[in-house]
Amino acid sequence: MSFYGENGKIWFNGEIMDWKDAKIDVLSHVVHYGSSVFEGIRCYDTKKGPAIFRLEDHVKRLYDSAKIYSMEMKFTEKEMCEAIKETIHINNAKSCYIRPIVFFGFEELGVFPLNCPVETAVATWAWGKYLGEEALDEGIDCCVSSWRKIAPDTMPALAKAGSNYMNSQLAKIEAVKNGYKESILLNYEGNIAEGTGENIFLVKDNELYTPSKDCSILDGITRNSVIKLAKDEGITVKEERLPREFLYTCDEVFFTGTAAEITPIRTVDKIKVGKGKKGPITDKLQEKLFEIFNAEVEDKFNWLTFI
Repeated sequence: MSFYGENGKIWFNGEIMDWKDAKIDVLSHVVHYGSSVFEGIRCYDTKKGPAIFRLEDHVKRLYDSAKIYSMEMKFTEKEMCEAIKETIHINNAKSCYIRPIVFFGFEELGVFPLNCPVETAVATWAWGKYLGEEALDEGIDCCVSSWRKIAPDTMPALAKAGSNYMNSQLAKIEAVKNGYKESILLNYEGNIAEGTGENIFLVKDNELYTPSKDCSILDGITRNSVIKLAKDEGITVKEERLPREFLYTCDEVFFTGTAAEITPIRTVDKIKVGKGKKGPITDKLQEKLFEIFNAEVEDKFNWLTFI
């Protein structure tokens, strides 16, 4: 991961400023109570120029998350899209990760947030392969976490909120300390939910399975993209509740996400998935998605926004 540091620029509450000057108060509500919503977006350096993947869809989800938490946005969705493009341009970024974030700042302390100002920022930085450069081809080793995914009547999993990722941090720390690359969380029913920052797909008998939206998952943009690509390729896609043991008996498993893109899983709890390497459906979907990322084929889904 490479940051621009003092040479970079951040868009903060409508103004472009030096990275080092984009500061918040230590008593900001978000610092004490985790009151933020955010997005992770990628810009790819294609042969046709830098292009943001599904910009408007990401921004729409950001505003949906803010609405769930009663955050009154100061900027329109269109203005936020322009802010993101402006931040990429001012940093002269070709390929980058983009982080728009909205949070409650400082006015007073206490759990109730609505008297605090809503702050908005956009940052970009260079970020390679989230789970390792070799992961996209060789796959990764995962475990099922002892921590459960938050239940739907505790916190809204469909909101991409910073506080949700405390749940993910526990599972990620557990996995890494035990020698795994990533963790898979089960939901409150004991069925498969998702990774710590990724959605999950399983392949069985050439059909694609993924946990349904009522399984305490984030409605991932890459998840949605993979479902559309799979259907376009004639692959049957089933969104449903999936038991833990399906992880051990299926033919392929892979993660999806803006950071993870499509990352194969070769083992779960030290049990080999299929042949223990990237499977043919994972490979096909990975190839199709990266063709779009790199603007190598017609963008028939209108997913790319060129800078």
